Amino acid sequence: MNFRRANFKDGKRELHSIPKRGQAMNTCATLNEKYLCCRVHVLKSVHNCPFECTYCFLQNYLTDGATKIVEDIHTLMSEVRERISQEPERLFRVGTWELGDSLALEQESGQAAQLVQEFSKLGNAVLELKTKSDCVASLLHLKHNEKTVVSWSLNTEQVIAAEEHGTASLTERLESIGKVSRAGYLIGLHFDPMIFYKGWEGDYESLVRQVFETVSPERVAWISVGSLRFNPEMRKKIENNYPDSRLTCAEMVQGDDAKMRYVKPLRVSMYKHLYHELKKYISIENLVYLCMERWDVWDRIFGYHPDSAGHLDYLFAKSLYERYGIGNRKPEIKIYNNIRTQNNKLQKTNIK
Repeated sequence: MNFRRANFKDGKRELHSIPKRGQAMNTCATLNEKYLCCRVHVLKSVHNCPFECTYCFLQNYLTDGATKIVEDIHTLMSEVRERISQEPERLFRVGTWELGDSLALEQESGQAAQLVQEFSKLGNAVLELKTKSDCVASLLHLKHNEKTVVSWSLNTEQVIAAEEHGTASLTERLESIGKVSRAGYLIGLHFDPMIFYKGWEGDYESLVRQVFETVSPERVAWISVGSLRFNPEMRKKIENNYPDSRLTCAEMVQGDDAKMRYVKPLRVSMYKHLYHELKKYISIENLVYLCMERWDVWDRIFGYHPDSAGHLDYLFAKSLYERYGIGNRKPEIKIYNNIRTQNNKLQKTNIK
C-alpha cells in the first residue's frame, strides 16, 4: 500500500505504512476498579495523529513523530475474527482510535473504508470510527449493514479554537455528521473532554442544540461524557509544548487511577449541566455514559450506576440489539458478568 505524503505539520509530515506486529486487538480498560470502564476493544491500526490537541496523551506516550498506518487489513481482520469467534454469544465493540484519529488519514490511506466493509460481514462485532476530522467521503457509498458507528469527539467552538489545533471546525464536524447519518450509519457522540472556562455553560448548551439540529437522536447509538484528565507528568509537557494553553491553570486533584482531574464538585456540576441539556433532545432509549468516572459520580448524575464494567458492556449490547437488531442473539447479562470475572483475574495477575 502506497501513500502520498500528507501536508501535516511539524514531525508528523511523514506518513508510513507498516506491517502488523504482535497483538493488535486489546481491551481498553482501567486497572483501578473504582472507575467504570465501558470495556470497548481497540484495534491498533493507526499510530499517531496529525492533529495537535493540547491535552492529548499521545505527546506523553509516542516518541516517534512519524504517523503510521498498518497496511495489511487482512492480518488485522484475521485477528479480529479469531477473537470474536471465541465468544460468539457476545457483541464486541471495536474502535481504531486508541493511538490516533480513525479518519484523519482516510484520504491518504483508505483504511477505514476497508474496515467498514470487513465489519459489515461480521455477526457479533461493531466497528467504531472516532474522529475530530471531516474526512468521511470514502464512507458515504459503502455497504456497511449498520455494523459501523461513526463517532465524533465534540467540543465547544472556543475549546476547538484554543486546544484542538488542526482539527475540523465544529461546523465541519456537524456537516460530516449529517452526511454520514444520511448514508445510514449509526452515530456516536463523545462530549469529552469537557473543559472548564468562563462561559462554558452557555457554550455547551449551544453545542448540544447544534448537534441535535443536525442528527436525530434515533440514529445516535451512544453518547459519552467526560472531563479533562491526564497523567501528572503531562502537565509540564502541555506547558512546554503549548505555552498559550490555559488548561493547567485550573484546580485539579490526583485520582485513584493516578490521573489529574477537576475536583469532584466541579466535574459533577459540569456533567449535570450537560446531561440536563441532552435530556431536552434524547429519549430514555439513548445510552448515555460517563467515561472513566467513579460509581458515586454516576449516581449523582444519572441516579444509578452499572454494577460492573461487565454490566456496562452488557448495556451497550442490549441497547444495540433492542434498537437496531445488531448482534447474533439477544444478549444475556450472565455472559458479560463472566467476562468481567475473567478480566479481573487477568488484571490482578498483571498488577503483580
